Amino acid sequence: MLPKEYRTISNISGPLMMVESTRDVRYDELAEIELASGERRRGRVLEIESDRALVQVFEGTSGIDTNETKVRFLGKVQTLPVSRDMLGRVFNGRGEPIDGGAPLIAEQTLDINGMPMNPYSRDFPSEFIQTGISTIDGLNPMVRGQKLPIFSASGLPHNRMAAQIARQATVISGHEDFAVVFAAMGITFEEASFFMEDFRKTGALERTVLYINLADDPAIERISTPRIALTAAEYLAFECGMHVVVILTDLTNYCEALREISAARKEVPGRRGYPGYLYTDLATMYERAGRLKGKVGSITQIPILTMPEDDKTHPIPDLTGYITEGQIILSRSLHRQGIYPPVDVMPSLSRLKDKGIGKDKTREDHADLMNQLFAAYSRGKDAKELAVILGEGALSDEDKAFAKFSDVFEDTYIRQGEYENRTIQETLDLGWNLLTMVPTKELKRVRDAYIDKYLKPLLEKKAAQGAKA
Repeated sequence: MLPKEYRTISNISGPLMMVESTRDVRYDELAEIELASGERRRGRVLEIESDRALVQVFEGTSGIDTNETKVRFLGKVQTLPVSRDMLGRVFNGRGEPIDGGAPLIAEQTLDINGMPMNPYSRDFPSEFIQTGISTIDGLNPMVRGQKLPIFSASGLPHNRMAAQIARQATVISGHEDFAVVFAAMGITFEEASFFMEDFRKTGALERTVLYINLADDPAIERISTPRIALTAAEYLAFECGMHVVVILTDLTNYCEALREISAARKEVPGRRGYPGYLYTDLATMYERAGRLKGKVGSITQIPILTMPEDDKTHPIPDLTGYITEGQIILSRSLHRQGIYPPVDVMPSLSRLKDKGIGKDKTREDHADLMNQLFAAYSRGKDAKELAVILGEGALSDEDKAFAKFSDVFEDTYIRQGEYENRTIQETLDLGWNLLTMVPTKELKRVRDAYIDKYLKPLLEKKAAQGAKA
């Protein structure tokens, strides 16, 4: 039976249009809009009120004549064709191939809104994921099934860091089936080219699925892009048994699109003009990460967002922090010093870090070493602030050692090359090397057994080299 045609568009506002006298139309149903010129556009039903339907047009409403345009409701929701052949492919924000390759032959067609995970069937995240970046692996470890966002700001190298994580991330337990689903929203053509070229050049594209929504694409498409990416990730994780890392950048552009649509719908605005349901909307995406009992695969999420005006209390980072398990915060001052990646270690946090480290996971000394490095860096920063106020003469010998430690820590531990992939063993060994700079009696967060095993051989080696010199 052919879908019924309507020519009853009564009102157009931004990307939205009202269709009157509709029958049997459902929420979230797809619509086809045919203009007088024969051009066809797609839309979906946002709201239903008795015999009226509010339709959101994906390609925008410019050029639509309310008298001549036909609307057909298709009786189905927005779906995504999925297959293992998605790996190595590049798609637009609607899930259509843009890499010049053949159309995808679907093994399944899935609703992009996904299925909510039953909390009872969730498995606890506990397996370490190595990103090759010391500030994450050593100090804020990420585990399989976690949601760990990166809070950035305009002008900081979050895109380069996202590409590095996509290239380097791996499960060190040796699980072969590892994939990355990368969704970029509202980015420029130059940024899109950077991601595609970087992945092709380094060979990371073979295990990656890219979804790219450009800044000049319709804002409406931005709402679908992360959901399409997560649908692909769910298929790869729970149907194909793969460990999937989903990188979403930039979530701020997604939230701006949500605000734009909310304003067009004339909804009562919440904080800073964002819709009151922003928390719920973000949760519907973030909560699609995790592990399921009885399933081999998992979804780990790294949402990246730029904080407007570097403000951590802005609604987007604020609400994200409530839903996710920690955050990695990038620092503008470290970036000015030329340090990459400019991770601000002190406010960064991974709430599940203790679950993925230790004996048989990373190394037995990881937790103690992590706590000691935090403490030493914090004390060094305090000592440097004290020196600015009172002068260096007011510092004790221990404080001077910690102040020097904090400088070297930033220059060797935080700073690393964009294509430098450090193993967790290299990161831990680097941490112990740095602790040789401070008096052993001040190391109160590390067990004596670990000092004897890891630190003393380094001190003896240092003493022998000093004697030779």
